Amino acid sequence: MKRTPLSLRLLTLLTFVAMAVFVVFPLFTVLSTSVKDGQGGFTLEHFRALGRWQHVRPVLNSLLLAVLVAPLGTAVGLAFAFAVSRTALRGRAALGKLAQLSVIAPPFVIALSAVLLFGRNGVVTKGVLLDRLGLDLYALGFDIYGLGGLVLVETLSYFPTAFLILTGVLAAVDPAIEQAAMSLGAGRRQTFFKVTLPLAAPGLFASMLLIFIESLADFGNPLILGGRFNVLSVQAYLEITGNDDAAGGSLLAMVLLVPSVALYLLQSALLSRKGFVTVSGKPARAAPFALGPGGSRVVGGIAWGGAAAVLLFYGLVVYGSLVKLWGADSSLTVEHYARALKVSWADIRDSVVLAAISTPLTAVLGVVAAYLIERTQVFGRRALEVLSILNFAVPGTVVGIGYALAFSRPPLVLTGTAALVVALFSFRNMPVGMKAVSAALKQVDPSLEEAAQNLGASPARVLGRVTLPLVAPAVFSSLAFAFVRAMTAVSAVVFVVSGSWNLLTVAILAMVESSDLSQAAALSVVLVVLVLGAFEGMQALVRRLFPSSRPQLS
Repeated sequence: MKRTPLSLRLLTLLTFVAMAVFVVFPLFTVLSTSVKDGQGGFTLEHFRALGRWQHVRPVLNSLLLAVLVAPLGTAVGLAFAFAVSRTALRGRAALGKLAQLSVIAPPFVIALSAVLLFGRNGVVTKGVLLDRLGLDLYALGFDIYGLGGLVLVETLSYFPTAFLILTGVLAAVDPAIEQAAMSLGAGRRQTFFKVTLPLAAPGLFASMLLIFIESLADFGNPLILGGRFNVLSVQAYLEITGNDDAAGGSLLAMVLLVPSVALYLLQSALLSRKGFVTVSGKPARAAPFALGPGGSRVVGGIAWGGAAAVLLFYGLVVYGSLVKLWGADSSLTVEHYARALKVSWADIRDSVVLAAISTPLTAVLGVVAAYLIERTQVFGRRALEVLSILNFAVPGTVVGIGYALAFSRPPLVLTGTAALVVALFSFRNMPVGMKAVSAALKQVDPSLEEAAQNLGASPARVLGRVTLPLVAPAVFSSLAFAFVRAMTAVSAVVFVVSGSWNLLTVAILAMVESSDLSQAAALSVVLVVLVLGAFEGMQALVRRLFPSSRPQLS
């Protein structure tokens, strides 16, 4: 048996050490803290406290919210995906771009817009209904703060997850199967429900599970719109920051962790089976599906209705950023942008700097992990794959609590440093690069690397001179997504920011909580513009350097 080169063994060892320190150790710290008493001894008292209503209620609320959002988000995502990939609907390219906007922008921007629209001083509730029609919705029991508002904003925030998954799944459906059903007398509706949807079932279930997980883990939207509707992620945050109860917060984080990881693994398994949709095994491009007048109206109505809602919500944020004092003075001004660049310049600078530092580190970690998993036979490579996705599968609240607790005491004290935020970004976003590079490596014939090794090239030289150039498009594309995720992160970083290093997302949430809505809207616009500019710039660079590649959101 061929002996693994020393350089690969050292690289594997270093990778496992890094994973142990920055993935396993923080999660272990959350677990260990949840079973410690005030003196550091072992106790299960905190678990017994789970039976109290104050802890049971956030669990039930989180599950109820996720159960409602998952099918709604999947339905909207399916309509978008079907309209873009399987119909000749006019403007379908624009639909795809609008769906991707919610992926790139921070999710809590829609929650902020919901307050501007339907809050007590909202454009709809006050400006239109109360001031012009004399109708007070809040007097009639309406309230955007709570379950209804959260279902609305989370559906609009997370339907792009289903869109991205189902676009690929529907495009992979062999049109010959649908044509065969129609030739046997099946109508359009029957073919869609009896053939197309069952073939896309793995993608549908995976989408629902992933949106369910995202809803469970959501922090920014419930913090803004939750009101008295407490959810696990916010309750865990309040236990630590408000009650100074690290053990109680860690316990709630563990409750959030278990179903999230289990469901993530289940959706990954389902999604990995989506290949059965092309039963024939023959390469075929999915043809436009003739929906008929009724079907076209339904799909187009859902897709364009969702698109209109997205445009309305994001447009209101821009409008809100120009209003002098929301709810009191509707005159237009740009002073909030001037103040943003003056007062919040440090937050903007810190966000860009930390994202820019962590992005290449994320790519390096992803390339190394993908190479060890796909191109070597080193011991433990499958365990490495599990560890690589663990921080991604775990809710951000859990990761943030873990980092805050684990690195606040010896042997590795990083509290308040840029290194802590960079490490969190790098290891949490690493699967973005790892998955992209792994997929690219599977398309590269290993004989190319074997030929270089047979000519005497070392593993490091093969990786640098042969493998990397072949997977470079995937690496560069993953850089864009890593930067976006770092710039828009909130649930994890809210626990590790400090006076020395603060982030724009955390500053925006603080402004919303203090009802400084116009300033929060201005900073949100600045953030979206920065992220969109960087994302489109990186994608344009990929297209220019690698014209044959087609980077996709993943």
